[in-house]
Amino acid sequence: MGVDVLNETDYAADELELVELARYVMAEMRVHPRAELCLRLVDEETMAVLHEKWMDLPGPTDVMSFPMDELRPGRDGETSPEGVLGDIVLCPAVAIRQAAEAGHAPAEELFLLTTHGILHLLGYDHAQEQEEKEMFELQRHLLLTFLATRGRPSA
Repeated sequence: MGVDVLNETDYAADELELVELARYVMAEMRVHPRAELCLRLVDEETMAVLHEKWMDLPGPTDVMSFPMDELRPGRDGETSPEGVLGDIVLCPAVAIRQAAEAGHAPAEELFLLTTHGILHLLGYDHAQEQEEKEMFELQRHLLLTFLATRGRPSA
């Protein structure tokens, strides 16, 4: 799976870990092995511009997802069609604040946001209560199983 990371910030993200996580989540969701994804880390000013332009909401947010080929998870043991999954834009500055509030490391928050963004690219949403329950349970499962495979304590 092609995963590119474009870090446009001063935050020293572990890009290899982000790529490993993204590949893990995509594989678990049975996304085609040649699918492509881009993770872009931006500053608060850039994120605020994107947030206002695409969501008509003020200020920076933590993560935004921009689907390309509208791929969906593979079903019945088969993968999704080949294509470009899309772009996930992350704001480490917002993630750092959220991590402090939640009592965990900024890297863990970026893992959470990356997983969340991939699920959005795959068509998951949390606008309705049942959708939110399904998406957040899946997000938690994916994160915990990824961390378990890496020998890390679960969050």
